Amino acid sequence: MPSLADAVGSVRLRRDALAALVLAAGVALAVTSRAQALTAAPTATASVTNAPGGSARLDVHRVEAAASAVRADPDLGGVKKQSTWRFRDSAPADRPTPSAPLPWLVALARWLAESGRVVMWLLGAVALAVLVVTARRWLAVHGDAIGTRGARLPSHVRELDIRPESLPADIGAAVRELWLAGDRRAALSLLYRGALSRLVHSYEVAIGDASTEGDCVRLARAALPAPRGDFFTALVDAWQLAVYGGRPLATEHILRLCADFDRLLPAAAPAAAGVQAGRR
Repeated sequence: MPSLADAVGSVRLRRDALAALVLAAGVALAVTSRAQALTAAPTATASVTNAPGGSARLDVHRVEAAASAVRADPDLGGVKKQSTWRFRDSAPADRPTPSAPLPWLVALARWLAESGRVVMWLLGAVALAVLVVTARRWLAVHGDAIGTRGARLPSHVRELDIRPESLPADIGAAVRELWLAGDRRAALSLLYRGALSRLVHSYEVAIGDASTEGDCVRLARAALPAPRGDFFTALVDAWQLAVYGGRPLATEHILRLCADFDRLLPAAAPAAAGVQAGRR
């Protein structure tokens, strides 16, 4: 006689067998449904393709609308615009290629460039020449004054004593007296020495101890106004004609020089001489 335990085991065995059978049936049903779906797919596609154009276009529009909705959804990423830097094309494809310039135009431009270079060089040379000539003339007039500025005033010009204390107070009258007395060389020497002394001590003309008659005339004309410069030139001419040329001079001419001496070459006043000495 079977026991209670055997009966319970038999019941459990039957239950497990039933569950396995149900599971196998479910798997078989699923496989069968999948096979039917795969078999029916081409037919459905063909039917959709052969259907009127309205249903196929409607399906496409729905798909595009759904895709647009997905792209516009911020939770799904949405659409983003991003700007980036890039090098500009040196020769864009859409830009027309420039035509080659005309040969005569190129030759004209080259000639103008070369001519302009030559003109610039010529202008530079002319400017340099003008600068050199101007500097030379300026130095000829003011060079001696620059060299002797601040230096000791000369006491002699060559062998002639031009110190004011070595000369008479009224030079014109002393020269007139010597000339009328017949000592003409001494009269002309005193006249020339007195003129040099006035130029150096009263008018600050840059005469040096080795200056020649020509140097003194040039410096006097550059530093004095025209009437005084002309008077000194006439005085030097008389000195050179009598001393170096040995020519006799008219008494009227010498007496005229004596009369004009203090008028055209007056001695500086003591106050003015003091200011000029202080400046030196």
